[in-house]
Amino acid sequence: MARILGSLLLVAAAGAFTVGAAPAARATPTPLDRVVPAPASVTPGGSPYRITRGTRISVTGSGEARRVGEYLAAVLRPSTGYPLPVTANGHGGIRLRITKGVFGAEGYRLDSGRGGITITASAPAGLFHGVQTLRQLLPAAVEKKSVQPGPWLVAGGTVQDSPRYAYRGAMLDVSRHFFTVAQVKRYIDELALYKINKLHLHLSDDQGWRIAIDSWPRLATYGGSTQVGGGPGGHYTKADYREIVRYAASRYLEVVPEIDLPGHTNAALASYADLNCDGVAPPLYTGTDVGFSTLCVPKKITYDFVDDVVRELAALTPGRYLHIGGDEAHSTSHADYVAFMDKVQPVVAKYGKTVIGWHQLTGATPAPGALAQYWGLDDTSAEEKAQVAKAARNGTGLILSPADRIYLDMKYTEDTPLGQDWAGLVEVRRSYDWDPGHYLDGAPASAVRGVEAPLWTETITDSADIEYMAFPRLAGAAELGWSPAATHGWDGYKVRLAAQGPRWDALGIKYYKSPQVPWPTS
Repeated sequence: MARILGSLLLVAAAGAFTVGAAPAARATPTPLDRVVPAPASVTPGGSPYRITRGTRISVTGSGEARRVGEYLAAVLRPSTGYPLPVTANGHGGIRLRITKGVFGAEGYRLDSGRGGITITASAPAGLFHGVQTLRQLLPAAVEKKSVQPGPWLVAGGTVQDSPRYAYRGAMLDVSRHFFTVAQVKRYIDELALYKINKLHLHLSDDQGWRIAIDSWPRLATYGGSTQVGGGPGGHYTKADYREIVRYAASRYLEVVPEIDLPGHTNAALASYADLNCDGVAPPLYTGTDVGFSTLCVPKKITYDFVDDVVRELAALTPGRYLHIGGDEAHSTSHADYVAFMDKVQPVVAKYGKTVIGWHQLTGATPAPGALAQYWGLDDTSAEEKAQVAKAARNGTGLILSPADRIYLDMKYTEDTPLGQDWAGLVEVRRSYDWDPGHYLDGAPASAVRGVEAPLWTETITDSADIEYMAFPRLAGAAELGWSPAATHGWDGYKVRLAAQGPRWDALGIKYYKSPQVPWPTS
């Protein structure tokens, strides 16, 4: 009996060892360099850290740093099932530390080893970006909202990181189709995962005016009452807009509002007849043509309108920038365009904001400190490129958004069910494989402030559409903005990108599975 009992105990022990060992054998931590955007510096080594039921998140620094800790805990708790209390000045576990003057406004260092993980930064934004790296170093199942089996291992070593460019943006056009506050928040969360720090909201166009302006109420109530193809449209109340700004700030994104002027203004012209040179309001517009509308440049009321809109929008927007559009003003003469921009740019400055305009602004005289957003193509005319490059040499900063590279509404292939193809077909490799620092001939690399991936929404109607067109190309745009040029290379990037697929699956992101990317098969 003793021998039988002993044998049974040995079998039970062996079974326990096998059951316990199998997950450990499969649990290989994600390498520290398997991250998007690619970190500036990675030094692997040492034992991994394992998040367990006893792990705490300890925070040293400001109240804002504690909020980053609470954010991390909120990400990890549903999938791990662990309590993960957030405490002050603890030891071991996951530590978030603020140290003055070492890592810049957005940089961080992540140290991982058997004894714990420490993310150190000079500002809360850096801690937040370090947390995004930590998320990617954990299994993709960490993103799920139900308890998963784990284990939750983080590879040992050090990541030291900071951005190449200060401006790393994504634009969402809410004018052609309107998107709710909840839909915008979902996109903000997706942008934050890849260290994007600007959300450019295209708030007005021919098809809809999307922000309430108290002094001109019909802009929103009438001008915002439709969208491409018809439908109810919509607009943000001031409280809605403030909530978007607040939520973006909690993810360390700055909202850049755009009121497109002097063209792309049919929704405003339809709302107020006096803004038209002939005093006759056109009908609301639900098509997709461009270039047919213009404010009346000689009229005084035009500048009263601009002053009121900029004043109210600037008061709602804590960020530095206000975008005044300026593209495709085909119905405005060149002389009128120059005169209009000469009058409007000082209004933006009067209310404490820095001008951004599409690159056609360089055909006028950009204000000191203004940024020009280049949306041309590889084969845009040499004359137009030279105009932008000259402005850059004269001190105008550049945001690069070449349409045939990172316009997220361009079709991937001719069979893509959504999007447009006027700038060409833009597969994942093409959207990634260019260098912002050497893209525009004649423009000094020092003039480039960053990159932005716009998503125009003529064919986009819901969050699933946004995600299908944005992912995976958005991740590449984020890497172009964040990572050092030395890390750039398609062969390595496509492997790191492929590893994002299971994470997007866990997050419920409906992405395009490009055949150019070696996605996991199971």
